[in-house]
Amino acid sequence: MKSKQSGVTLIGFLIIMAIVAFLAYMGMKLLPSYSEYMGVVKAMNQVATEGTNGKSLDEIRRSLMFKMGFQYVDDATIKPANITVVRNSGGANQLRVAYDKQIPFMYNIDFLLHFDKSVPLQGNVGE
Repeated sequence: MKSKQSGVTLIGFLIIMAIVAFLAYMGMKLLPSYSEYMGVVKAMNQVATEGTNGKSLDEIRRSLMFKMGFQYVDDATIKPANITVVRNSGGANQLRVAYDKQIPFMYNIDFLLHFDKSVPLQGNVGE
């Protein structure tokens, strides 16, 4: 009786392992940036729920930057200019943080991530 063997050859296994290793390396490079973004969103939600009655844009920026420090957001990632307050057509204010992050990958290949998040603010923003 002849038995027919089936399975992956050594070369096939090495190719599969190379692809898995490449994807794992890519994930290790990108995951910290997305984790940092989740910290930004959490800090934005905290500032939004506190209320902003009478606070100026600078006070809101300082409060948000302070809260992002507790979320392990790097100060070099988000500049105060990336934090804005936008007034909707309905008159409601929204806190908006938009920033780009460039992550070196390998050789001359970089990832450019663009993050843009808006949350509604409670209260009025002073000048």
